[in-house]
Order: sequence, then structure tokens, then C-alpha cells
Amino acid sequence: MTIHHNISYWAERVDLAAAFRWTARLNMHEAVSNHFSLAVNDDGSQFLMNPNQMHFARIRASDMLLIDANDPKTMEGPNAPDPTAWGLHGGLHRLVPHARCAMHVHSIHATVLASLADSTLPPIDQNCCTFYDRVVIDDGYGGLAFEDEGARCAALFTDPKKKVMVMGNHGVLVIGDTIAETFNRMYYFERAAETYIRALQTGQPLRVLPHDIAEKTAQQIEAYPEQDLRHLSELKALLDREGSDYAS
Repeated sequence: MTIHHNISYWAERVDLAAAFRWTARLNMHEAVSNHFSLAVNDDGSQFLMNPNQMHFARIRASDMLLIDANDPKTMEGPNAPDPTAWGLHGGLHRLVPHARCAMHVHSIHATVLASLADSTLPPIDQNCCTFYDRVVIDDGYGGLAFEDEGARCAALFTDPKKKVMVMGNHGVLVIGDTIAETFNRMYYFERAAETYIRALQTGQPLRVLPHDIAEKTAQQIEAYPEQDLRHLSELKALLDREGSDYAS
């Protein structure tokens, strides 16, 4: 793998940097761990990724690494991704054609959900309905996500409709076609998980929607136009207004 230091794919880098900054703003990051990536060629062997152990709150567009999975020298480069990042994201982009973008975090409520014996997210509100029958639950945690663990996780994304993986005992992995789509999905999954966890904390019976309404709502949200693009655009506008250097 080769790390290219030329500044190609600039618009994509800017979008990724904005997603990193806002993930930190929402406290969905894990210190200097966790990774986002975006495939930039057809077979997913080349992808943008954050440098090893750089805090999300200061990542800039120019910091992103462009990685070539077919060149083993990548792991020797400065700021090369740590082996778990390479194992998880490299496996995903190689093995899952519809995983153009991948975001992995240990956000609090998604991780609480991943820690329950039953990690199913029931359709108790509109956000939860977004993910109705659209989540893969991995109950085979095998330690840190080195290459074999990454390939094992990738093999679970067999249904293109399911673009969120609750990684049991670990966190959440969200995939999508674009940065905006994937970030929006990650954001709303954390919101949905928070609603569910807080509802459980009341100890009261849950008001669970029936299958037909939950599925209808999920389909309506999938067809809703451009919310993901507008969401990311607004976040970039807020960062710009603050004078953030994310796009540098």
C-alpha cells in the first residue's frame, strides 16, 4: 500500500474533515481512536482515511491519507493507519461494493446498545423506524479489528439494505455511498439509540410500532430528498462561520 501525499479529491477531503470535526463536537469520537474512510476508485482499493491517532477536532482536509491497498508499503509510511483501521476499513472497501464510505465510532448510546444481550433497536419513534430491519448485529466480537476481524465484519454486510452494523461489545459501523449520506446515517443512529436507551431507563412499557407502519416510515425516510446533503452543508456553513480551518 502506498500513501500518496498529493492533494487530490479535494471536495471529498473537505467533506470528510467536516464530518470529523462535527463528530468530535457531538462527543461521538473516542479520544484519538476511530476512523472514517471513503473509497475513491471503482474496486475500493484506494481510499481516503484519517491519519493515525490524530484528534477528530483538528483534522483538516489536507491531513487525509490516500491509501492504495495493493501496496504493502503503506503501513510503513508516516502517520500510516494503525493495523486495526487498515483491517476494518481495508476489508470493507475490498469486499463490500456498496460500502463507498465507512464510519466507525464508539459513540456512547450505540455502544450501550452493542453491550446489551439483545442489541435489536425496536421501532419506538421516527428515528428508530429509519433503521427498521436495516441493521446487522454482529455478535461474534473477536478482539481488536486486525485484518481477519475486518474481513469477518465485511462478510456480514450481505444485504445492501442494511447499512448499519451494531458491533456487539464494540461500537457501530455505518456505511453508505457518500460522506453526507453516511454521516447523516451515523448521526441519526446515535440519536435513535439514545432515545431507546433513555426509554429503557424509565422502566415503563415501550410503545412499539407495528411492522407495517415501521417499514412504511423507513421507506418514506429513505425517499426523503437531499436531507443528508443539506445536513452536511449546514454543518460546513457553521464551521465556516466560526473560522474553522477544517477545509485547509
